[in-house]
Amino acid sequence: MDDELIIALFWNRSEAAISETERKYGAYCRSIAYGILNDRQDTEECVNDTWFRAWDAIPPQRPTKLSAFLGRITRNLSLDRYDYKHAAKRSHPMDQLLSELDECIPDQRDDYAQRELTDILNRFLRSLESDKRNLFLRRYWYCESIETLANRYGLSQSAVKSSLFRVRNKLKAYLEKEGVGIE
Repeated sequence: MDDELIIALFWNRSEAAISETERKYGAYCRSIAYGILNDRQDTEECVNDTWFRAWDAIPPQRPTKLSAFLGRITRNLSLDRYDYKHAAKRSHPMDQLLSELDECIPDQRDDYAQRELTDILNRFLRSLESDKRNLFLRRYWYCESIETLANRYGLSQSAVKSSLFRVRNKLKAYLEKEGVGIE
């Protein structure tokens, strides 16, 4: 079903909106949640929560790109669940992934700074060659492992790590040039 029709179902408060959203975007949202949580039960709970969050948000919001809207909700719910479950532990693969970005992306507490950083990151990503951008997004947005990335792109794990290292260094330099630095 077309995204506009799904959004119209949400606006009309039709329960079919949930089933159509699940049918079209269920696998997509599960892949995002599982990449972060690595747990089937938590993944299912986050995906179900995504449908309820979308139900509460549409209306008043009318997303221009439904997949991105749902992906962001799923990712945020999954990260919240991850934080809750691993608050006192530091042994999950997600910790390594997040620590890779700690060296170049500052922690932004207020909404204005977060929006500004988002704009800068989007400009940076658009400046990258598509293969580097895809590798970066698959690692840091979809939380894919180095092994998965190597298999997906036909690279060695070492090549993936090196490429990501170079992109993170470019990102750090780009952020510093834009006046955003690590404190």
